[in-house]
Formats: sequence, structure tokens, C-alpha cells
Amino acid sequence: MSPAGPPSTEPPGRRLSADAGVAVAVLAAGGGSRLGGDRPKALASFAGRALVSYALEAAVASGQGPVLLVVGSAGDDVAAVAPDGVEIVRNDEWETGIASSAAAALGRLEDRGEIGAVLIGLADEPLVGPEAYVRLGGAYSRGERLAVATYDGHRGHPVLVAREHWGEARSLAGDEGARALMRSHPVTEVPCDGTGEPDDVDTPEDLVALEARWRSKTRSA
Repeated sequence: MSPAGPPSTEPPGRRLSADAGVAVAVLAAGGGSRLGGDRPKALASFAGRALVSYALEAAVASGQGPVLLVVGSAGDDVAAVAPDGVEIVRNDEWETGIASSAAAALGRLEDRGEIGAVLIGLADEPLVGPEAYVRLGGAYSRGERLAVATYDGHRGHPVLVAREHWGEARSLAGDEGARALMRSHPVTEVPCDGTGEPDDVDTPEDLVALEARWRSKTRSA
């Protein structure tokens, strides 16, 4: 059973339940201009499937939930990729940067007292595995309130943000997102080596190289 953390000072409608759980938010609102083409990055083809589908698959398989998908650019098309049970959150301010997508997810969860923390994942990191979400969720159950997955000692995703940090997180702007929180609060690093790979996709070259590596590992498995 996950602890509820410090006593809540929020109104009764938003008070944490004693067994508050962990949601997952996959951010997929960006236009992906550096990737080129006329579709958002989330819909780029990776091994025959939309890029975002891999992040959603890992989030759902982790058993954490609810799972939210934040959409913006070509929102209807991106939302259509989501499997049943995934909640769609629309970010009309997606062009201002990734912080607005995190804020949109937190706004959806704000009045749901059964949720004590959110795990933030990105649509353009298709090889992050479900176990990474499981390990970060476990960090919350052990009392951590701000945590980040690490791979070979380097910080990546997902990032765990407990409810007591949501107000500050919703006030952030631009493309920094949780990095700004991690500069001003203690952060627990959770090793996720062997659970997947944290590489993201920004350019066509990134996409080709990551897919080639994925296919090579799949053939040798």
C-alpha cells in the first residue's frame, strides 16, 4: 500500500486517500519540427508503428494507472493511437513547450484524491520499458516524492512527481519541465539499467539509428 505522504492542506475534495496511487502521463503534444514532415513526432513510423505507441505500451504494461496521453499538434490523430482505457488530455498551449503538457496532465488529476503522484514519460522515447515505470512507482511507495530514472548514471525518464510538487510544476513554462523542479528540490535517482533504453528521437537521423539498433537487438534476442 502506498503512503499518502505529508498531511494535505488542500480542500476536502482534493484530499489524498490513505492508499493514494501513481498515475502515468505520456507527453505527446509537440509538433516535432526538427523531425521534418507534415505530421507530429508522435506519429512518426518506428518499426511499422506510430512512435508514441511504444511509450503507451510500456506505460500500460507497468500496471500503474490511470494512464494519460497528452496531445496537442494533430491531437485527434495522436489520440487515435491510444489503446482503450488511456485517458486523452488536450493541451491547447502545446506550442509554448513541454511544461504546458505536464501542467495539463496535472490539471486533469488535481481533483482525484486517489492519485498521489504522477510518472511522466515521453512519446519520443520508444525503448523505455515498463519496468522503469514500476521502479519509479516503487520509489513513491517507499516515501520518495521526486525521483528520476537513471541509465548508466545519467538521468532520463520516467520522472516521478508527487502531489506536493504539482503546484510548482504547473507554474513552470517552456521546455524545461521537471528539470526545473530537480534543481530546487532533493531528487532520488532510481537505477533502471537493463529495463530499456532512454534514447529520444529529435531528428530523422535519430529515428533511423534507433530503429536500426532496435531491429538488431530484436534479431539477436
